[in-house]
Amino acid sequence: MIAILMFVVVLLLLLVGIPVAFVFGAVSIAFAFLIPELGFEVFEVLPFRIYGIMSNTTLMAVPLFITMGLILEKSQMAERLLLSMSALFRDVRGGLAVSVVLVGAMLAASTGIVSASVVMMSVIALPLMLKAGYDKGLASGTVAASGTLGQIIPPSIILIILGDVMSVSVGELFMGAVLPGLVLVGLYIIYILAIAYLRPKVAPLHKHTKHNSEEKITLKEIILSIIPPMLLMVSVLGSIFAGIASPTESAAFGVIGALILSAMNKSLNSAMIKYALFESVKLSGMIFMILIGATAFSLVFNELGGSDLILEFFSEDIGDVWVFIVISMLSIFILGFFIDFIEISFIVVPILVPVMAAFGIDPVWFAILIALNLQASFLTPPFGLSLFFVKGAAGDSIKTMEIYKGIVPFIFLQLVALCLVMFFPDLVFAFL
Repeated sequence: MIAILMFVVVLLLLLVGIPVAFVFGAVSIAFAFLIPELGFEVFEVLPFRIYGIMSNTTLMAVPLFITMGLILEKSQMAERLLLSMSALFRDVRGGLAVSVVLVGAMLAASTGIVSASVVMMSVIALPLMLKAGYDKGLASGTVAASGTLGQIIPPSIILIILGDVMSVSVGELFMGAVLPGLVLVGLYIIYILAIAYLRPKVAPLHKHTKHNSEEKITLKEIILSIIPPMLLMVSVLGSIFAGIASPTESAAFGVIGALILSAMNKSLNSAMIKYALFESVKLSGMIFMILIGATAFSLVFNELGGSDLILEFFSEDIGDVWVFIVISMLSIFILGFFIDFIEISFIVVPILVPVMAAFGIDPVWFAILIALNLQASFLTPPFGLSLFFVKGAAGDSIKTMEIYKGIVPFIFLQLVALCLVMFFPDLVFAFL
């Protein structure tokens, strides 16, 4: 029960707003100090664990994919993609919103960073949709949901983290996430087309022209703006799927590809490279500090018997695999309202892994379920990060409640996708 108390204390401190890594470390030290049976001897293996984190080749892909995404963020690729994709749907009501979803999917497959995708889409797509007369709720919901596709569509940072936490091949997670990601994109598009048909005023036809110009976009310009990011996406993911390169090697190749694309767009300069490198160091440092703090937390938590207690509860007291899956998914979904995906990955997932193994659940399938579930944490109010990004970009033009109202259908669609993958596991194993 002391272990459960420790878990509750961590959650409460996170809700207060104390930085995650400090919460993990401080609570671990406090409980080790206050409980005589533990003492600080429990941390004797911590340096070896930290060295293992530092030498983990899989985790090296994290800063590389972050760098790739940040370079593409500044390359103006998203703006060209959006204008070109919207031109392809010029005769479709709701076509601009559909193009936003497709561009969000392409950015997800090119960058893997949710925050970068949401910011780009909020700055570029949201003003365009509002100018075209789209309903504010539909516009903000589409932008926020499309930007978070990087959570499930590879190369996703969360899939790399889950691969390490759950000791699963990142390449297999990438392959397993392809169809679920496409299913989610399909659900978004079906919803947009349906609501545009049923309520034409919320999604009017859009005049597709070049930015700040009445000149129409040509087919050649459309092709030239779509092919380069598609080639990068295919080369990065294709090399992993074909077994030619590891995720880390492919991430390094992706950085080179992003630099080439940026040079082609004439946006490559020293300021942009400096920005990408500094932001990569900050984001990677944050993730690894949380990982080190989570390692200290798990040492104390396991020593107190927390994992054994939870394993006994699910495998012996309940003893039903579907009850475990439903409870774990519901817990992650509810926690997503208050804490973000990194915190959930390092607090909750390690506790669930032994139970998953005891029930014989396939770890790749379970990891994809968690990733789909964690995607909702970006959208669920009041602390969904995507909602903050959209509000920041929209300013006073959209009220917070309009954003909340617009995002609800997309949260429901994410739950539908989660249920589809839960009851049709072949969606995960199609490419494995």
